[in-house]
Amino acid sequence: MSVALRERREELELVAAEAERARAGAGRLVLLRGATGTGRTALLEAVAEQAEAAGMRVLRARCSPDHTSVPFGAVFQLLAHGPGFDSAAGEEPDPPGTPPHRGRPARLWRLLRSYADDVPLLVAVDDVHLADESSRRWLVEAVRRIDRLPVLMVVTERSQYDIDPPADGLVHALSPALVRTRTLAPLSAGSAAELVLSALGRPVPAELVDDCVRAGAGSPLLLRALLDDLGGTAAEDAPAALPDNCAALYPGSYAAAVSWWLDSAGPTTTEVARALAALDDDEKADERAGEKDGDSASGGGGHGDADAELLARTAGADPARVPGWLTAMTGLGLLRPGPGGRPRYAHPLLRDAVLSSWSGALRQAAHHRAAEAMVRRGDRAEAVAGQLLRSAPVGEAWATGVLLDAADLAVRDDRSDDALAFLRRALDEPMPDARRSVVLTELGSLEYATVRSTAGIPRLAEAMRLPGLPRDRVRAAVALGTALARQGEARVAIDVLRGLENEHLTGHPDLVRTVQTASALLSDHDPGTRREVYRWLRETAERSPQLVGTAGQALLVRYESTAGLTSAESAMRRIRALLAQPADPLAEGFLLGTAAAVAQWADQLDEADRLVRRGLAGQRTSLLHPMHLALLNVRVDIAAARGAYAELLADPVVLSPVVGRLDPANAQAHALIALVETGRTEEATALADGFDLQNPYDSWELNRFLYARGVLRAATGDPAGALGDFLECGRHQSARDVVSPVVTPWRTASAECHLALGRPRQALALAEEELRLATMWNTPRVLGRALRVLGTATGGRRGLDLTDRAVRVLREGAGGVSAGTPDVTPEAAPEATADGDGIAAPGGEPVETELIPALIAQGRGLTAVGDRARAREALREAAERAERLGAVRMRAAAEAALREGGARRAATARTGSGSLTASERRIAELAAQSRTNTEIAELLHLARRTVETHLTSAYRKLGIRRRAELGAALTDAGSRSGPPGPGTGPDRDRRGAQA
Repeated sequence: MSVALRERREELELVAAEAERARAGAGRLVLLRGATGTGRTALLEAVAEQAEAAGMRVLRARCSPDHTSVPFGAVFQLLAHGPGFDSAAGEEPDPPGTPPHRGRPARLWRLLRSYADDVPLLVAVDDVHLADESSRRWLVEAVRRIDRLPVLMVVTERSQYDIDPPADGLVHALSPALVRTRTLAPLSAGSAAELVLSALGRPVPAELVDDCVRAGAGSPLLLRALLDDLGGTAAEDAPAALPDNCAALYPGSYAAAVSWWLDSAGPTTTEVARALAALDDDEKADERAGEKDGDSASGGGGHGDADAELLARTAGADPARVPGWLTAMTGLGLLRPGPGGRPRYAHPLLRDAVLSSWSGALRQAAHHRAAEAMVRRGDRAEAVAGQLLRSAPVGEAWATGVLLDAADLAVRDDRSDDALAFLRRALDEPMPDARRSVVLTELGSLEYATVRSTAGIPRLAEAMRLPGLPRDRVRAAVALGTALARQGEARVAIDVLRGLENEHLTGHPDLVRTVQTASALLSDHDPGTRREVYRWLRETAERSPQLVGTAGQALLVRYESTAGLTSAESAMRRIRALLAQPADPLAEGFLLGTAAAVAQWADQLDEADRLVRRGLAGQRTSLLHPMHLALLNVRVDIAAARGAYAELLADPVVLSPVVGRLDPANAQAHALIALVETGRTEEATALADGFDLQNPYDSWELNRFLYARGVLRAATGDPAGALGDFLECGRHQSARDVVSPVVTPWRTASAECHLALGRPRQALALAEEELRLATMWNTPRVLGRALRVLGTATGGRRGLDLTDRAVRVLREGAGGVSAGTPDVTPEAAPEATADGDGIAAPGGEPVETELIPALIAQGRGLTAVGDRARAREALREAAERAERLGAVRMRAAAEAALREGGARRAATARTGSGSLTASERRIAELAAQSRTNTEIAELLHLARRTVETHLTSAYRKLGIRRRAELGAALTDAGSRSGPPGPGTGPDRDRRGAQA
């Protein structure tokens, strides 16, 4: 069965019954109505063949819009081939005033009757809605008179909801008793699928069948054309799914069929159909908009009264007719509900076919009208901007404002691609030079950060050439300077800033201070420039502190901290005093980022964390700013200091190269160490080998990576290679006046390599120098590390005393509480603070990563002097802490030391109730009593982070994820809990509670 006759059995049976009735002398009209493409013509041809086979004479006429001006043209087609037609029709029209029962209509009726006298007739008229008015009147009158004749009249008529109201149908003035009407339904999905499989004649993917059914849209016309296009494709070249555009189809029958469907609907309906396709063109953006605010009237698809009105305005159509058209087209299958219920074309291929015959200029004009309509009704900026992206330049201020507002929203939602598109399109609209400079600054910053640096720098340079407000010029200069410095052009970057300061900032001391602060920060990328800038900064601050501002003074504190010229206590006192002072708005980010770095070095990790969050919240991420990356670096530094290796490695930024850079960044250095500490040395080696350090430009981040690569080489049995990396790191740092161990402890690392290579004298010298500098800074982390390495290098009882002191210093820094915690899953971590007190951060206290190696050194020292009992206690505690931290390398080192001392590591429960320390159990019990983390911290005199860390560890060990499960888990654990692990007994927990 052909496509057009599928599911038409009832219609054929109806006509057959009516034909039998007509042959008995009781004629009637059968009206076959249907939308364009539903197979009316094919059905009429089948009806005619059926009648001829039954012995009826068939008179045919096919109406056309080209013949509507010819009176009785359709009737002439019916009767033209019968005897006596010429004399009946006559050569001349009837004179004016001839009565209807006389003249040509009467003669034509008599001719029809004469045909019926010989044999029963089937009068088949296709597309009667296109017949000339004279023929329509004649046919209506004939229907009134054939009920006693052997004449069956079957006509087809288009009945589709169009935007322009159609003329009255043929039968509107006829009695229902004279007419049998059948409306042809769209093809069902099941039948369409069967036809696809049959027509293609080969096994095809289910996705392709579904695509064909949707693109056919229930229309035999469209489905047949689509199958014709696919039928010419060789089996081996057959697609797995339909393409989304007609250009990929050959020979183009489908696009031609859609074009014919549009032409038959009339120009106004065609405009509405095309407008809907244009508004629906950005399907993904429309879905995103719907997901974002759930407002179906805010996108561009057309749903409800609001979107029907938008569609009408876009097409210039009657708003009262458009909702009905959308409903009708959905019923036919040409449209389907999309996200939020918006009608959209059943398949992208259908939408493309509707658009394919529309010129680009007309399409752009439609998007322009849509944007204007959306602005008037108050749509979201992003929805309006989505239309402007596909329109020609508007040339009006409202368009510029909408595009920039949309870009701002996209930036806030971290959708860089959308923001780039909106900003680029905004540049096509007229705007003052000052505003264009601002747009270029943001666009260049985004292109540098997300596309490639070579795309962003020219935009930023152009922004600098345009006039603008001093504050905006500073932003542009800082962005350009940041980009240049990251490319290894630190001197050029500073020249840009100095040129702006000298030429454009007279009378703006606050902006001058911002530029000077930015210059100092960017000078970190070049040792020589750094010395010059900080020399000037120190001299200026000594003479006139107000000239450098709070941010500049904070940079001096940072400089003195790394140069070994101040203590952590003094540095934090000064930093906190600066934070308490009013800050220039543009300079506040510099102040917060610098303060966060100093706080992290001073082991004030909670405070550093707060400063980072505050600084990032105040940063516009779409603008290049040296402190934005600095804040992100401090955030990574904090995670590394806590030993939060899993958290650090889970950050996608950490293991990814920075856009526009071939050299390693700080995040990759920390990732390298985290991989080593977690036992993933092969991955660490692959990461290290991915960077070519033969001719890198000098930077502090290179120093960090050299240190990290040294850690990797030392861990994989290459102390000589590791020593080379550590010493190279030290040379680079010393050239920058960075001598304090707060940044990278290259001296202690080098000392350990010298010891491994049998050079105790060199190791001792480096360790002593490190202790001197660590004593100046005086925080548990650096002091404990220096004491540990010096103790190892010294050896004997004196060395053991130093390592004992290292452990005491680090224990005091940890507050006397077992603070380590194992890695946790992202799902479990939030549950540890489900009471709203905060989020537990995986990882240990600030000194945990140093306390573990100090315990190992202490254990080895005790073993060497014969105190094996204390040695085993220290080493087992180190192993337990390392296990909790996920520090595979340190745990292995502790266990190796245990074996070397003749002991085996005591079996400790890693999960379950027996693995809970006393501190963890006490905190978990209080949490099970519905106490908040803050209340527990106050009750036990602990930091809230310590409470959060212990709860996170308890959750993992007990195998639960919710606070409500604690009570049952602890009750079940009561009879099965084991003794606390080494170093975590009641005495230590009591000290922790009192700390």
